Parts: sequence; structure tokens; C-alpha cells
Amino acid sequence: MRKALISGITGQTGAYLAHYLVKSGYHVIGGSRDSGSANLERLRALRILNEVEIVSLAPADFRSVLQAIRTFQPNEIYYLAGQTSVGLSFEQPFESFESIAIGTLNFLEAIRILELDCRFFNAGSTECFGESTDLVITEESAMKPISPYAVAKATSFWITRNYRKSYGLFACTGLLSNHESPLRPTRFVTSKIVQSIRSIQMGTQAYLELGNLNIARDWGWAADYVDAIYRMTTASQADDYIIATGTTHSLIDLIEKLCRMADLEPTKIIKTDPKLLRPSDLSTATLSADKIKRDLNWTAKTDFSLLVSKLFKGDLF
Repeated sequence: MRKALISGITGQTGAYLAHYLVKSGYHVIGGSRDSGSANLERLRALRILNEVEIVSLAPADFRSVLQAIRTFQPNEIYYLAGQTSVGLSFEQPFESFESIAIGTLNFLEAIRILELDCRFFNAGSTECFGESTDLVITEESAMKPISPYAVAKATSFWITRNYRKSYGLFACTGLLSNHESPLRPTRFVTSKIVQSIRSIQMGTQAYLELGNLNIARDWGWAADYVDAIYRMTTASQADDYIIATGTTHSLIDLIEKLCRMADLEPTKIIKTDPKLLRPSDLSTATLSADKIKRDLNWTAKTDFSLLVSKLFKGDLF
């Protein structure tokens, strides 16, 4: 039985990846900073809590990482831990950098020192491209990050590439676009919007309060993206890929679709609050998913309309 170590298993993507790997016959070990107090609700929701092994693992502590890898000798390591919120990274820049960039470095260095024959996946982000002037962003586009989160993710990208080139490690980064599901916490805008619209529909909330409405993103379905992650990690050779749908939609479009499902008028429920604005915010980006389609035969199965419907209904798959 192959063994996979997922650092960040209690998050949305970690939980979906754990489900995918368990169903593929893996022994899955999940790392959490404190296994005794970890929030296991997402694993419970996906009905795999009793099928994974949860261990204490602090990514920013090199000794903790080294001990975990030495103990479990995994065939594959998926680094999905660290700060996940762009907005929160402005309030906690040090924690963002430490948990993302230093955590990535610790895993790679531990693999190198132990001379372990395993494959390493790093969860990157298309936020790294930031203010790129390319009309369509590809893996070769320049990275111009504009948030502490994106700076940390860009650093982890280059660290991973360096260890692949310099030490011959099988180490790759998936540059993930926004990927959603009902397992997202409400600090993420999609979950906040869905929960607010439901509350307005039930009469327990009056308005949907947001910051910047003039943004557009490539939104995908999280359960689709873990298949791309797995294909990257088990490919014949390591490489970096953008994981995206290849289509971009505005935030207003997302809100309008959800409002139609709830029989609400968007203009009557939306309020903007300047306090919710970020110091800097990426307006829009058009992403190319051509490389991963060509090399690994992966495309997103869930289109935007189906994604919005799943979010509104609370479907997990």
C-alpha cells in the first residue's frame, strides 16, 4: 500500500485530496499542528475520518517535519498547509510567510537530507502572477505578487523549482486558481456570499456586505482540482502547472446567479463597506490551462454554472 503524507489535511483541499487518495487505496497520514485539537469536521463531512491517520506536525518546525518524514517514509508528500487567506495575510504577514515559504523549505530540505525516494507536491497559487501584464497568463508569465500571501506563495514556488533543478528531487508546484466548495470557511468571499444570501432568503440577515465588487476570477470546483494535483504528483516527470478552468467570471456574475436561485434582487441586498477593502487587490486575470491539458490530459469537469449551483445547494460532490 502506498503512503501519502498530507500536511494541511484538515483544510478544504487537504480533505478532498485525502478522500481521493483513500478511495485510490492509499494509506493517508494527515499532518496537523496539534492532532489532539485539530478541526476534523471536513474529514467527517466527507466520511473518511476513520480512514486516515492524523498526526501532530508543525511545518515551520524543521525537527517536527524531519521526524514525521523519517517515521512514516511516505511515497508522496503533499504540502497544502499554511495561510490560505489573501485578506488575512495583510494582517498576519509574518505568519503567512513562515507557514507557506518556510514550511515548504523545511519539507524539501528534510527530503534531501534523508535522501528519501518520494514525490513532493507544493500547493502554489495563481495569485503569484499579481499585476502581470500578459493578456493570458501561462506558466511562463512573470510573477508580480501584490499581497503577503502571494509573495510567500511565489517564494515557495521558486524554492520548489530550485530543489528540483539543483538536487534532482521530484518536486512540483501546482499554481491553483480559486477553487471552491461548501467546505470553504466563511472568510472566503464565495462562502460568505452563499451564507449571506441564504440568511437573507430566510429573513435573518438584511444585506450582503462586501468590499471590492470589481473583481473577476477563474473559479473552479475543489474536488476537480485534487485530480489535477494527483496527476502532477504521479506524472513521469516533475513540472509546474497552472490548475484552472481557463474561464474568468466577475464577482457580480457570481452574485447574480446565486440571487436568481434564491429569488432575490442583487441591487436591493448588496452594500459595500470600505473597511472590507484590502490594501491592494488583483482585479482580474485570464488563466491558461493549456499546458496541464496537453501534458496530463486534465481539464476541469465542473463549469461555472454548475459550480454556483453546487455551492448554493451545499453539494460536496
